[in-house]
Order: sequence, then C-alpha cells, then structure tokens
Amino acid sequence: MNNLLETNITYLKGVGPKRADLLKKELDIVTYEDMLNYFPFRYVDKSKFYKVRDITTDTTWFQLKGKVSNVTPVGDKRTKYITATFTDDTGSIGLVWFRGLQWVKNRFQPGKEYLIFGKPSVFKGRFNFVHPEVEDVIDGEPLIQGNRLEGIYRTSEKMKNMGLGTRSIARLMKLLLAQVIEVIPEPLPDYLTKHYKLLSAKQAYMNIHFPESPEIIKEAERRLKFEELLFLQLQMLKQKINIQQKIRGRVFSVVGSFFNDFYHHHLPFTLTDAQKRVIKEIRLDMKSGKQMNRLLQGDVGSGKTLVALMSVLIALDNGFQAAMMAPTEILATQHFHSITTMLQDMDVEVGLLTGSTKKAQRKIIHKRLKEGKMQLLIGTHALIEDTVEFQNLGLVIIDEQHRFGVAQRARLWKKNSLPPHVLVMTATPIPRTLAMTVYGNLDVSVIDELPPGRKPVKTLHFFDNNRLKVIGFMRDQIKKGRQIYVVYPLINESETLDLKNLMDGYEQMQRDFPLPEYQVSVVHGRLKPEDKEYEMKRFVEGKTDIMVSTTVIEVGVDVPNASVMIIENAERFGLSQLHQLRGRVGRGTDQSYCILMSGHKLSNEGRKRLEIMVKTNDGFEIAEADLKLRGPGDMQGTRQSGMLEFKIVNLAKDGLLVTETRTIAQKILDKDTNLELPENNRLKRKLLDLTKHKANWGRIS
Repeated sequence: MNNLLETNITYLKGVGPKRADLLKKELDIVTYEDMLNYFPFRYVDKSKFYKVRDITTDTTWFQLKGKVSNVTPVGDKRTKYITATFTDDTGSIGLVWFRGLQWVKNRFQPGKEYLIFGKPSVFKGRFNFVHPEVEDVIDGEPLIQGNRLEGIYRTSEKMKNMGLGTRSIARLMKLLLAQVIEVIPEPLPDYLTKHYKLLSAKQAYMNIHFPESPEIIKEAERRLKFEELLFLQLQMLKQKINIQQKIRGRVFSVVGSFFNDFYHHHLPFTLTDAQKRVIKEIRLDMKSGKQMNRLLQGDVGSGKTLVALMSVLIALDNGFQAAMMAPTEILATQHFHSITTMLQDMDVEVGLLTGSTKKAQRKIIHKRLKEGKMQLLIGTHALIEDTVEFQNLGLVIIDEQHRFGVAQRARLWKKNSLPPHVLVMTATPIPRTLAMTVYGNLDVSVIDELPPGRKPVKTLHFFDNNRLKVIGFMRDQIKKGRQIYVVYPLINESETLDLKNLMDGYEQMQRDFPLPEYQVSVVHGRLKPEDKEYEMKRFVEGKTDIMVSTTVIEVGVDVPNASVMIIENAERFGLSQLHQLRGRVGRGTDQSYCILMSGHKLSNEGRKRLEIMVKTNDGFEIAEADLKLRGPGDMQGTRQSGMLEFKIVNLAKDGLLVTETRTIAQKILDKDTNLELPENNRLKRKLLDLTKHKANWGRIS
C-alpha cells in the first residue's frame, strides 16, 4: 500500500491527537487507508429544499433554509436541553437539542441564514426537529453545496460530543480524498475490471463517499464488494492449497479392531446414509498422507458425536491418541458422558480435563496421557495448557471452533511433531454463503439426516392469554411420564425490558404445579457449579418433572425423556438460539413439542422469526432465514482471525457475489497457483500487503 495511505490519521487536517484517539477507540480507524474504507451506511438527497409549510409527515427527511432565534436553555445550572425557533417566509418550527449544548448556545447569530436538515418528530401535536444538522449559508449558498447525494456515516455519542458527527466525517473525507485520490492503487488486473465491467478503484472510492447519482452508488458498492470478497477468497483458497500440498499428515492406513468391534457390536443405533458418507470422507482424508482439515456440519441431534467417536477409533487403530476440545465445561462433560457410555464395554481409556478438574486428578491424567495409556482426552481449553503432553497425538476434534481463538487452536495443533488430523464440528447450521467465507479453507461434510426413529419436533406458537391451555397440556405430558423444559430469557426483573423473568416464573410454576405431586428444579448461570450440577442431575435422573432454566441448557443437556420445550418471551430470542433450544427435545422416540410463548405486541421481525420456527425444523433453512432477517451483525461466533471484519460486504445480501468471487478466485489459482503471471502482479502485491501485518495462521484450521 502507498506510504501516504499508511499515514496516521492524526495528521489529517481537522483531526489531531484527541480526535485520532477517539477514532481509534470507536471505529478502529488509525491510518488514512482505514478512514478511506469507512463507508456511508445510507445516503440522503440534499438537492431539494423545502419550506416549513411543506412539513406534513414525520417519515421524510427535510432540508430547509432560514433563520434561527429564541435559543433558550431549559433546566437548572446543568441544562437539560436547549430549544430554538427556525423561521422561513412560510412559518416557524421548533428545534431541540439534548446534547452538545455548549456548542448549540454559541452556534447561532441573529439575522444570519442557516441550512437545517433532519427528520421532524411530533411532540404535543406539533412538529419539531430534534438534533437537526446545521450548516452555515454564505452569500445565499450553503457552505457545503446541497445539490448532491450526501453519505450518512455511523457515529457514536462520544464522537458527536467531540464534534465528529456525520457531517464532520464527510468534511474530513473530502479533505482526505483530495490528498490521496491520485495514489489510490488499482489492485485488480485489467482483465477482471474489463470483463466484469467494474469501476476503477479511484472512481469507486470517490463515488462511494460523494456520489453523483443513485446509479453510481450501486456501481461503486459492487466494485468494492467484489474486491473485498475476491481477496478473501484468494486468501482462503491459497491456505487450503498450502495445507493440501505442503503439510504432511499421519497415514492412518488401518481400520482395525477398535473400529470394527464398535461398529459390529456397540453401535447405539443404525448409522444413517449421511453418517456413513461422512465417515467415508474422513477415512479417505486420514489415509491420504495429507493433513485432514474437515468441517463436520450437522443439525441438532443428527449424530455428529457418533461420527467423531468413530473417527477417534480409526486413530486408535493406528496407534495414535485423540483429543476433543469443547468450549464449555457443560458441553465437554456431556461429550465425556455420552462417549464413555458408548465405549463402556470396550477397552478404551477416556479422560476428562476441565477447569474444575482437581489437582490430584490432573496429575493422573497428565501421567497417563504422556505414557500413551490414555487414548482419548476430552476437555475445554484446559487441553491446550503446556503441562498437557500427549505421547502420540494423531487426531484433534474441535467442537464449535468459532468459540476458540485461532492462537488457542494453534497450541493444540502443535502438540506433536507432525500436525494431527483436524475435525471441526459445528451444531449451528451455516448457510452456504457463510460457510464458503468462514470455513473456506476447510473441506466440508454435512450430516443432513436425523437418526432413525426420531420424530420431528412439533412447534406451536401461543399467546400469553392461552397459558391455561398450555398448563393443561404440560400436566397431561407429565402424567404420561414425560419431562419439560421451561426457558426464560432473563434471571431477574429488568426495568427496561417487559419480560417474564426466571425467578417469578419459578414461583408461578410452583403454584401451578404444587408439591408433592410435581417436582420443579431451577438452573441458571449464576448458580454455583455444584448447585447447577445437582439440579441438572436431578432432572437427568428423572427426579424432577420440570426444569425452569435460562439458556444455559442451550447445549450440553441430553435427556431423551424430556419431550416438551416451552420458551417464554420467544420473540426475544434469535432464530438460531430458538433452534438450538428446540434441539434439546426430540431425543427419544416419543413425539416432542416446542411451545413458543409471546405477548400480542410483536415486531415484524419477531413475528417472522416465530412463523419460521413453526414452519420448519430444517436448521439450514432457519440459518438462511436468520441471515436474511438479522444480517451477519458483527459476526460474533464466526469471526476467524479477523478475516470477517467486512468493510462493505453484507453476507445477508451479497450471497451471489460470494459465490461468484469464489469461482473467479478458483479459476485464477487453477491457472496460476502462485500468481506469478504478469497479469496477476497486482493481485499478488495486494495479497502480500494484506498478510504482511498478520500472523501466519494459514496452516491452522
């Protein structure tokens, strides 16, 4: 990247050290290049001027030119807010400010014209503007010309208080572009920009910030999204090629007594065709001589743990140890119990290592592991501690890998001279567009069938006024010997959210289901671990009929006899979380139910989420819907080594472009793996520039 673009933002006129520090903290903007890549999130048309008499709605943005008078602080010494009056030749309208009050007091001069811009609101039956944008008018014209589309930038309260509102950002951006426009590099080769009819980099940056028309905005966005996705896909694919070509893996040539004994005598249920297919893919990887890096995707209850165990048995047949790492103690313990149950009649030593493991037990585990006598170790991030040494680690299984940092995974990966085979599992179905981006450097296997005998969970939505009907249904289920989960979004009452809270719910449950006929237990995140374990154990053993809980039971509790999941204030949960919670029931052969409770006042998005849950049990369909409804957000839970901190791409909307750039990147690398052809010089330089400041995690899954 050009040296000018690497200049610290402090040196841009109008920024200085204090604002630079704030830009870094709030927006992670450090350099000119960072600032250049901070894009507007929407645009407003500043080409049209209105009069006060034109204001008849509070849903439209208005731009007016006139005078400001009667600037009045309201309140005590610590002024609460400021009011003023805006007047043009057709009438007057009120202005209100609740922040930046010192600035407002000194902002206006009698008789001077100003331009104000904003969306009116209604207070006591009259329109007014709250925090309008204000611009000086000199010689009858605005200081910043209003005859164009203007980008609106996201800013924080702290930024606004330091004079860095959207208008100030635009001014800074104009100064910046004037300085750097001629040195903005073109990273895409001519054959791509011509074939796909893309704007040049300079044109794209100029028109994303200061567009001449709505049409040019779309062209600028397409160009910048194309570039961002293409380089991401090139990085991912090059990592994958690097793993496949350069990194040798242990050759697991044998399928022996451990695997065959388990397969023929100890399988808990018949494998589905999908499980058989995935095991075959894993088997081929592990005997290829190359390190396996495979993502195992499967919906809740699809049998991923069984597939993982059979992969472990192949490692054992070849004289190697295996490790399984889970993000929480609950999930690690669940894996330990389910796997030891399946292996109870076989001579396999399995250990559990978590933060709660006692010191004496740790010493035993460390010793048995180092001697090679313990063949499988299941645990949390405790597995990556330096004191944990394997004699011969050959396979690592990582559950919900997105919850571990890449550096953490690297430490586990390096516990052997040759890297172990890696199998990554996720219980969260990932839309194709997201999977191609998050896990683009892994091979992907999907278990898309449920085990035989499993009946789809019936999902129903009830409003609060049907609660008596739901209570009657719960009693009927308990009489049949079934157990019930009741999940609440909060533990204690919140003043800001009108939600049923867990403790009130627990007390109500004890009234609706009195002792001694019914037994109710309560579990939430603030309980001591031993108390939580005690309550969960009571429910698992069937000693309690109802478990009142927060979302701590989203993963890690497997009770086949639990046939009903009731989710209070279901509209407050995200789709993926609702789906995970629903996955806690339907584990046995009985018909199971998920009941979504809500009030009548639902947002459009909340109503859509509940409709989708009632309509389908398909986790992949739900994940696609979730991505479209919610967007990728900050990608929490899926960000990999910072690679998904998109500047302009929106995975919820840009799925087709993800697929297109993936295909283009693959074609480029098929023809020129190391980007050595002259026409790919720009691509190679840009890739080097993108990776030079990052740790080389390319070999770590």
